[in-house]
Amino acid sequence: MPVYKAPLKDFQFILNSFLPVNDYAEVEGFNDALELSEPVLEAAAQLCEEVLFPLNQSGDKQGLLYKDGEVTTPKGFKQAYQAYCEGGWSGFTCAAEYGGQGLPEFLNMCVMEMACSANLSFGLTPGLSHGAYNALFSHASDALKNQYLPKLVSGQWSGVMCLTEPQAGTDLGLIRTKAEPQPDGTYTLTGGKIFISSGEHDLTQNILHLVLARLPNAPLGTKGISLFLAPKFLLDEAGNPAQHNHFRCEGIEHKMGLSASPTCVMNYDGATAYLVGEPHKGMSAMFTMMNSARIYVGLQGLGIAEVAYQNALAYAKERLQSRALTGAKQPDQPADSIIHHPDVKRMLLTMQAFTEGGRALAMLTAFHSDLAKRHPDNFVRQDADDFVQLMTPIVKAYLTDMGTEVSNLAVQVYGGYGYIREYGIEQYVRDARIAQIYEGTNGVQALDLVFRKLSLHNGRYLRSFFHATDTFITQQAENPAMQEFIKPLAKYIGYLRQATLYIATAGLKNPDDAAASATEYLRLFALVVFAWIWAKQASLALGKEKDVFYQEKIRVARFYFAKILPQGIGLLQSITVPAKVLE
Repeated sequence: MPVYKAPLKDFQFILNSFLPVNDYAEVEGFNDALELSEPVLEAAAQLCEEVLFPLNQSGDKQGLLYKDGEVTTPKGFKQAYQAYCEGGWSGFTCAAEYGGQGLPEFLNMCVMEMACSANLSFGLTPGLSHGAYNALFSHASDALKNQYLPKLVSGQWSGVMCLTEPQAGTDLGLIRTKAEPQPDGTYTLTGGKIFISSGEHDLTQNILHLVLARLPNAPLGTKGISLFLAPKFLLDEAGNPAQHNHFRCEGIEHKMGLSASPTCVMNYDGATAYLVGEPHKGMSAMFTMMNSARIYVGLQGLGIAEVAYQNALAYAKERLQSRALTGAKQPDQPADSIIHHPDVKRMLLTMQAFTEGGRALAMLTAFHSDLAKRHPDNFVRQDADDFVQLMTPIVKAYLTDMGTEVSNLAVQVYGGYGYIREYGIEQYVRDARIAQIYEGTNGVQALDLVFRKLSLHNGRYLRSFFHATDTFITQQAENPAMQEFIKPLAKYIGYLRQATLYIATAGLKNPDDAAASATEYLRLFALVVFAWIWAKQASLALGKEKDVFYQEKIRVARFYFAKILPQGIGLLQSITVPAKVLE
């Protein structure tokens, strides 16, 4: 049976040492986050370990029941969702005026990672609701917010985003769903959507659909898309769900993974809806939801990686196979544990380097998102938002790529037993794979990085990263104990600058050349970001080696610089190959 224990000590290390939270005591909610972090995360860990995790395998095995337009979730899911809401987790970071707790997102990253590790199928519903909250909070009228946000925040209602159509996936400009204005100020929606995660389920009293559609005579392409709110149940005068709206789930997809999460085909047949934001500005409103969702999807990869790593480590310590090449390590046993074999050590250290580095990156990105929303100084907010904009495609793409890679490594550590369903490890491979595809495929994330993030505002987004790394290198330049990290970090930042110059130049001459190398460029960027993160973690661990936790930080940092970062050299060579090689 799989195991899972929340990485509470690493969460506290990042919160109290890695993130500069104490430097921003004037920011609302930051002091509260540190003071409350220990009891809050312990309570979240208990929920995830004892309530959500035991349902992961059973939910995968049982799956969903679809009948007459309704979806029934697996046994135990409704009770688990009730416990989730009663604990206040649904309104964790939402505004107090709508019933939330107003805590910062960087603390929520810990909670959401634990939920993704414990039971990703379950975690999708509250994760999507949080994205819907962000979109409505930022763009809806006060009337809509007052009517719908309190119960969305409480978790009594859930929210989903409805973008994709059979002919319109990545290219949302091709959507055909229509919105017709009505005399009472509402709209009627007609059309169909596919791949709608949690579009129909039995966990909540109401489901709020955020639907992209076209108004009559709307401009072609994405400039003609508007955003609408269509609740599953229309509300009566008291604000309670009453009449069923005119839309229906026509079926659920039978998928490779996430078997306990409904992926729905939705049909809107004159459904009553309300405009969110301005006409023809739906994409900007939806991107508020999508950008936060992309970071959350990165967390899905991280969460799967963490639980896969924990199981691989536990199995490697127990599984006896062959003797270590340098002599018996457990002479009282018929063979040595496989953790003594170098290739198994390589796999486990790769997994650990990714999970701990990815956690720090996700929380650092969320920290900057909080600064961008909460800091009183406009300059600080802008600089923080620049960092978030730059890191979002990296968080989404690299963390999900590595989520799949780490879960595959876990299967490899288990050997044949990893391929057997009863051990629960192959489920992580199946569940992780979709995260590389939805919320914008990872190839699209690479194109976003290359064609938008590098060029916007004359490269201002890039400066948010290079300034931070240059400052760190300067601070550590005279520290002898840090030279084993600082020198290679500086070298690979140079490689990244070189690659960036090539991409920028190639993009101007022949966009296909930049596009052909975009994925390798994003991977190189991610490797350098992780090098910076691991160097920072090493700097915090040096001098504290009496504690095994800090010994491990330095050990993994050294492994990362020695065995993973050098992959960047090959990526740099690949980046400079023109697109004609693809012809």
